[in-house]
Parts: sequence; structure tokens; C-alpha cells
Amino acid sequence: MDLVAGIDAGTQSLKVVVYDPAGRRLVASTSMPLSLTSAADGSREQQPSDWVAALHACFHALDPSVRSRIAALAVSGQQHGFVPLDAAGEVLAPAKLWCDTSTSAECTQIMAAAGGVARTIALAGNPVLTGYTASKLPWTKTHRPDAYARLATILLPHDYLNFVLTGQRFCEYGDASGTGWLDVRTRTWSTELLRATDPARDLSACLPRIAAPDEVFDIDPAAAAELGLPSAVKVAVGGGDNMMAAIGTGCVAPGRLAMSLGTSGTLFAYADTPVVDPDGAWAAFCSSTGGWLPLICTMNCTVATEQVAAAFGFSTRDGDAHLRATPPGADGLVMLPFLNGERTPDLPLGKGVLAGLDTTNMTPAHIYRAAMEGATYSLKYGFDAFVRAGMTFERIVLTGGGSNSAQWRQLVSDVFGLPVDVPTQAEGAAFGAALQALWAVGRARGDTASITDIADQHVALAPQLSARPDPARTQAYATAYARFLRHLDALTPLYRG
Repeated sequence: MDLVAGIDAGTQSLKVVVYDPAGRRLVASTSMPLSLTSAADGSREQQPSDWVAALHACFHALDPSVRSRIAALAVSGQQHGFVPLDAAGEVLAPAKLWCDTSTSAECTQIMAAAGGVARTIALAGNPVLTGYTASKLPWTKTHRPDAYARLATILLPHDYLNFVLTGQRFCEYGDASGTGWLDVRTRTWSTELLRATDPARDLSACLPRIAAPDEVFDIDPAAAAELGLPSAVKVAVGGGDNMMAAIGTGCVAPGRLAMSLGTSGTLFAYADTPVVDPDGAWAAFCSSTGGWLPLICTMNCTVATEQVAAAFGFSTRDGDAHLRATPPGADGLVMLPFLNGERTPDLPLGKGVLAGLDTTNMTPAHIYRAAMEGATYSLKYGFDAFVRAGMTFERIVLTGGGSNSAQWRQLVSDVFGLPVDVPTQAEGAAFGAALQALWAVGRARGDTASITDIADQHVALAPQLSARPDPARTQAYATAYARFLRHLDALTPLYRG
């Protein structure tokens, strides 16, 4: 019986899950850590060769009997990263990542050259925000001129792993939305924004073709041999990690809202038509299934709780006890957890702020709670923009590492005033990639099932992990959230540059 695999290349690790569609169960899961290089200027980079090494290690950790039954796979990857290739397919420089804030000035330059923020949104549906791929090109031209001169192909992280697997250079609409160059309304590259990025060069010549959501490719025989996979394996297009998490949480039809609590935090909802905000309050991305995926992204989520836990010498596994020991609102302690700068709210030069300290709340437990609350309030800030635009939701489906915390699940339910559910498959992005592979290979074989059909059949919820809002706590958090917003308003002028 055929199995499908999902690969998730994240910031902290690369994961592989193998799913049995007939038995509706995971048969294997492996993970390898990834290192990150940081610099004082906000640079955050990884070596693409490390992703490949982790990919090999993950597949070699699988039992050969499992590998031999894999019929199709797809890659989920961290969005916005820039992998520069030369004509021969060699990587020219380290990959600058989504959380890299060293290019914030280049964002401003590109939008100014395009005619301003409003004109940029009119051209593509999105402003060019810090972290988006577009800003990394002029930075590279200035700081790595030799690499820029030899640049032949611009790939995103998931595109690069697809290149390793298939030998072909292609991208897909969902992940391409996060470059800053794709007009999400027409699903075409904006020649004006490419020209604004570099008026002296035709960057369109460096962009790979955009593959259809259900397209499949043959695996390269050499890659199959190195991974111990059958030579007949098909590779689906995959997508950005948020797009794959949308599939893995069943967020593939209107009215569904998913939240990912990972290194970054995201909130996304499926739509059948483009959902563009004239002020750029959210990312108006395409989905990887043929629709659109309006998305809120924060750059600081579990990174904030992990930093606090590390600073005080305890594990995040012990964090729930600290939440139980402290009240909603952390006795007046407020954290703006902008350790990596921030995208929502849009403060790329922002820093973390701890305010409201007194003799009663200066404890590890209170600070840990303030970090978790601050990360959640940043997502609520973006959610409020969805609500102001008329979007309505009945529940939130959680994924990502933060969803393993019972206290965080309850906190989200209370802060948002909505029921929270958690899928049985915790690795939403990797599982979503596996389901996309299942859908795409099925289509290639003549199956007419839609991606919604596939998600409805295979995305199951874990009732024991659900949370429902408590009215008293919801009110307490509303007061604390208002305090967070007051601090945000007061401190924003300090970080506007």
C-alpha cells in the first residue's frame, strides 16, 4: 500500500513524516536540528547544505521497509528565504531567512522606487515588508556583489529542496506570494516591482516558472538513491510552511481559521477570492491549493517563551506550571516580545520590552506568562484587523509547538473568545505537505477528489486537547490586552527608525 511523506524545513529543525492514507495514521516521523547564524545587524542566515544534510539524515533514520513504500512526497519550507544559485545550480551565499531584519532599509527603498506603499499594494496586493525576499536582493548586491553578479536563479528554501529532489527549478503560488513580487490578484510577477528592486537588471530572468498546485514531478534518480527511496517517487509542488499548515489543519475552505504557534506565530484563513487590505494590515497571500490565504505573521512566538525559560534555567515543558501559578494579566506585567523585530505590528526595528515590574511580579513565572501573553496579544492585534474587515470565524485550529501546551491552548481560547481545537497530527506543516502529495499524485492518477475532500477525510481533531473560553478569564484578558495596546502605542515611536 502506498505511503506519502511530508518534509518540513523550518528554522530550528527539518522534519519528515510518513503517512498511511489507507490506515489514516502516521507510520514514521523523524527530525534533525538546524543551526542559525545571527549578527548584530539583524542578519539571520542558514546554509542550504545543512538542510540537505538534515534531509538525508531524516530519511536514513526511517526503516528501509517504510522508505520502499513511499509513492509521493512534498516539501514545506520556511517562507521568504533567499537561496541564490548560479547557472550550474551551485549555492552562491548563505540563505537569508524570513526573520532577517538587516534589510529593512531596502524594503523602504523598493517601495519608494515603486511609488510608495499604497502603489506597492496596488501592484502586488502586499507591501514589501521586512523579511520578504525582495529586500534581500539589493542587500546582496551591496554586501555580496560577486554572488549577485553570478546570480542565475532566485529560489526560496522549499524551492531549493525541490531542486535538490528533482533537478528542476520551479516555485508555486503560495510561497511565491511572500517574495513581494507576485501580484496575488493575477498570480503573475509584477514587472514594476522587479524593476523597483533593481532597475539595472532584468530580475524576471532569474525567477523560476510557477508550477500549478496539483503538478507532480519525477524524483531525480540520484536523489532517490541517496535518500533510499524508490525511483518512481513523485514530488508534488509543496509550498510555504503556512500554506502547508493550512492543509494540515483543514484550513482549505472559507470560514476556517488556523493558528500556528511556532518560532513565529501565524494566523490564516482560506478564501476563494483575493482578500487584500489597502493598508497592508495582513499578508494577502495565495494558498498552495488554488485559492488565497490572508495571513497574519508575527516574528516572535515560541522564541519569546523559550528565551525566558532559558534565561531562568527551566524547560518550556515546565512552563504550564508557571502559568497555573500566575493570574491572567501577570499582575500587571507586560511584555512586548519583539526580540527579532516585528512584522505584526509592523516594527522591524522593534526590541523586546518588559514593563510594569514591581515587587510582586518580578518572578520567573510572571515573566514567562508575560512572554506567552505578549506573543498571543500580537496575534490578537492581527486578528482584530481580520474582524474589522468583516471576517467571521467559529473556532480556531491550533498547530505548531506551542499547541502542545494545555495552558497556551486555554489562553488562546480565552483571549480570542473562541473554541480551540487541535488536530491529532501535531506537525501541521509536514502533515499538510504529505496530504498535498496525496492529493497531487491522486489527481495524476485520475482521482477527482478535491483538496477539501482530502483534508476532510484525513485531518482529525483530538477532543482531549480542545479548549473553550471561560467568560471570567476572557474579561481579565481583555483588560490585560488593552494594557498591552497602550504600551504598544506609547513605545511605537521609539522603534519607527
